[in-house]
Amino acid sequence: MKKLWGGRFTGSAEEWVDEFGASIGFDQELADQDIEGSIAHATMLAKCGVITESEAEVIIQGLITLKQKADKGELEYSAKLEDIHLNIEHHLTELIGPTGGKLHTARSRNDQVATDMHLYLKAQVSEIIELITEFQKNIVHQAERNIETLMPGYTHLQRAQPISFAHHLMAYFWMLDRDKQRYMDSMKRINLSPLGAGALAGTTFPIDRHMTAEILGFDGIYENSLDAVSDRDFILEFLSGSSILMMHLSRLCEEIILWSSQEFQFIELSDAFTTGSSIMPQKKNPDMAELIRGKTGRVYGSLMGLLTVLKGLPLAYNKDMQEDKEGMFDTVKTVKVP
Repeated sequence: MKKLWGGRFTGSAEEWVDEFGASIGFDQELADQDIEGSIAHATMLAKCGVITESEAEVIIQGLITLKQKADKGELEYSAKLEDIHLNIEHHLTELIGPTGGKLHTARSRNDQVATDMHLYLKAQVSEIIELITEFQKNIVHQAERNIETLMPGYTHLQRAQPISFAHHLMAYFWMLDRDKQRYMDSMKRINLSPLGAGALAGTTFPIDRHMTAEILGFDGIYENSLDAVSDRDFILEFLSGSSILMMHLSRLCEEIILWSSQEFQFIELSDAFTTGSSIMPQKKNPDMAELIRGKTGRVYGSLMGLLTVLKGLPLAYNKDMQEDKEGMFDTVKTVKVP
C-alpha cells in the first residue's frame, strides 16, 4: 500500500514498523471529530476557490456517508494506514474516487490531529461540567435532609468539634465548584482552532482559517502556526484539572470508607454499591468507593506521563506526541464513569 508520505522512499519498512508506528488502534475514537473538521475544511476550500463547489459537495456527501458508517461500526481501520486521518481519506477516495484526494489540500495531519483533539475535549469537558453539576445537586439534596444531623468534626483524625453533617457534605460541594470553574476556564484554551497551520508553517493556498474556526464553533484561532501544531497545553490543563477533581473524589471516598467501617459506624452503604465475601458473610465492602480512590492514581499517571513526553521536545511536531491521546481518552472515561 502506497504511503501518502512515501514519495522519496524506494524500500519498504520492516513489518513491525507499521504496527509500532500506527495510532489507529486508539485514535479511531476521533473519527467523528476528524470528519467534522474535514467537512469544515472542504467547505472553506470551496468558498476560497481552492476547489470547486461541486468537488466540495461530492467530498462532503462522501464524508457524511463515512460518518454514518462509523457511527454504525461499519468502517474497517488498517494499521498500514497508520492513523484515523489516512484511514478516513482512504475510505473517502475509495467511495468517491480521486476527488477525495483534494481534501488534503492546504492542511497537514499535524494541524488535523490537533483540531480533532480540540473538538474532542471541547465536547467531553462540556459533558464533565454537566456531570459535576448533577453531582452537586445530589450533595445539596443530602445536605438539606441532614441539616440537623450532628457528627464529630475532626482534625488529625481526632474528634474536635460537633458539626452538622450537612456542613461537612457542603465542603465537597465547594470543592467540586472549584473543579467546575477550572474546567470552564480551560475552555478558553480548548476552544481555539489550529486548522490551517499546516505541518508547521501554514500554506501558500489562499485559505480562511477564521472561517473554519467559525464553522467548527471555535472562539478563535492560534496566531502562531508552530504553536498551533505543537501545543498540548490544553490537554495538560485538562489532565491537571481532572487530577484535582479525582483527588477531591478520592477524599470523599476515603471518608465514606471510614464512615462505613465497624470502627466508625456512621453510615451503612446501600447493597447496590457494595460487595460481600464468600467466606465472611458479615462483611459489606465499599468496593466502588475504593475503586474511585484507586483510579485517582491512574489519572495522575496520565498527567505525569504527558508532562514527561513534552518536557524535552523541540518545535514543532514530533512522533513522541502520538503519546498524547491514550491518557486523554482514558482520563475522560475514568472521570465520567464514577
